[in-house]
Amino acid sequence: MKKTKVIVGLGSCGIAAGASKTYSKLEAILATGEMDFELARTSCIGMCYKEPLVEIQDENGKIIYGDMTAETVETVLRSHLLDGKISTEKAVHAEKLSTQEDTFFEGQVKIALRNCGYFDPESIEEALQQDAYKAVKQIIQTKRSQEEIIQTIIDSGLRGRGGGGFPTGLKWKFAHQNESDEKYIICNADEGDPGAFMDRSLLEGDPHAVLEGMMIGGYAIGATQGVIYCRAEYPLAIKRLNIAIGQAREKALLGNNLFGSTFSFDIYVKEGAGAFVCGEETALIASIEGKRGMPRKRPPFPAVSGLWTKPTNINNVETWANVPWIINHGAEAYAAYGTEKSKGTKVFALTGKIKHGGLVEVPMGVTINDIIFKLGGGIQGNKKFKAVQLGGPSGGCIPAELGDTIVDYDSVNATGAIMGSGGMVVMDESTCMIDLAKFFLNFTQNESCGKCTFCRIGTKRMLEMLERITNGKGEDGDIEKLENLAHQIKNNSLCGLGQTAPNPVLTTLKYFRHEFEVHIYDKKCPAKVCKPLLTYTIDPHKCTGCTVCAVKCPTNAIDGGRKETHHIKQEICIKCGECHSVCRFEAILID
Repeated sequence: MKKTKVIVGLGSCGIAAGASKTYSKLEAILATGEMDFELARTSCIGMCYKEPLVEIQDENGKIIYGDMTAETVETVLRSHLLDGKISTEKAVHAEKLSTQEDTFFEGQVKIALRNCGYFDPESIEEALQQDAYKAVKQIIQTKRSQEEIIQTIIDSGLRGRGGGGFPTGLKWKFAHQNESDEKYIICNADEGDPGAFMDRSLLEGDPHAVLEGMMIGGYAIGATQGVIYCRAEYPLAIKRLNIAIGQAREKALLGNNLFGSTFSFDIYVKEGAGAFVCGEETALIASIEGKRGMPRKRPPFPAVSGLWTKPTNINNVETWANVPWIINHGAEAYAAYGTEKSKGTKVFALTGKIKHGGLVEVPMGVTINDIIFKLGGGIQGNKKFKAVQLGGPSGGCIPAELGDTIVDYDSVNATGAIMGSGGMVVMDESTCMIDLAKFFLNFTQNESCGKCTFCRIGTKRMLEMLERITNGKGEDGDIEKLENLAHQIKNNSLCGLGQTAPNPVLTTLKYFRHEFEVHIYDKKCPAKVCKPLLTYTIDPHKCTGCTVCAVKCPTNAIDGGRKETHHIKQEICIKCGECHSVCRFEAILID
């Protein structure tokens, strides 16, 4: 009889939710000898909102349980292993059982994430069982030409998943055509968008897919050296990458004369300090070379003069992870998914006011509403869906009325946003769009490398205007000034990050202009977020005179004796909201 296997999800999301304690608890249970099972680990399957996750495999199939803390795991394990009873309350996914969480997986097609959560990412033996390095071995041993490999990627329709969406095969072709004594492959793992964690999860869950993709790219363009540029804030991803690289070298899957051929290729990890601008490829190259991470003018493009002035091909983590699957299954199989100009699948990170926060992979062409309401489960607290920020600080805000927009490069660009690397920040009716635009602009302003005057100073001036508006000091003409300055920055900044920095402001002005006008002319915040624009009053019909609000008020702005109706002195109220948070009778009104 097959031995029962208990697997704990130990990605960053799981560990943050307490999965390490769950794993330790399972070790302690195993040590007692009362229950016999094999304990193993894996990474995230995308269901971050149900972490910690524990999967049990036995003769009855596979069942994944959610919210498995150190305090709850023993009860579920005893029920499952000793009593033969499935805990339906905790089950989130199973082969032979329907659960309330099954909608999270319906409609997903996992290509880049195909192995994440299905094997131990620190075991190359398990990776090999999942066909790791099968594609690169096949192309080397059958001596497929570089041109043929490049054409396969072109025919697949794979476009760069880092945000630009440039055809991957065409990028490879340019680097291949440039003669040089050395060429380089770079993996851009400098994922810096707020709310984005696609690349991190991929590196933590299936580092070998990325390594193999880079090897295939190196074979295709004639490179022998690969560099993974990963931000140091991803310690688990870096750890597992280095483990995977070491294991691959031990098995002669990286190094010289691979698979008995003349092809040699090796990879090392370069840790970045977390500068957002280093997501731009020329700034990234400068950082690898030990210089300050600042973009330079193009041309020459990296395909001509990149790392150490040699022809260089750069793709992001998700792009590289797709490559082995395409080689194994063929260009037509990949191109069968998606739309005419946007082939394949795309990984999205769902964050914000959404019920099912996590990671999903869907075919290009599904709608924004499909992702948010079918996979994401809708809005927290069943509030009204207001908008989604797509593409991070370089992207834009898409309103709820455009929720039927299909997710592909052209359709998303038409809204004023960009696909970006795949971060989706979902907002409900309680979100102030000016405050949101201020948040993203503050991020890009802080992260500006300072090389361009328009980016360095222009974003600062835009941020100052947004701060005045949210502080109740907006003036007539501010909207026009914001729009004019935004276009100046877009047209005159050197790199893509500066050129896209105004996008969050421009899209909120496009779709939520009335909120700007209410802030500026009525001195009100419709979402009741901007504190300087709020007025706190007490409803005399609901106030019981309990005095709790008066006791908690830090400025003694609330008058009234016990069992008497209270009153807020507006001239000394600092609008901290403490009274509203402690009132049990909903007597504090916000206007």
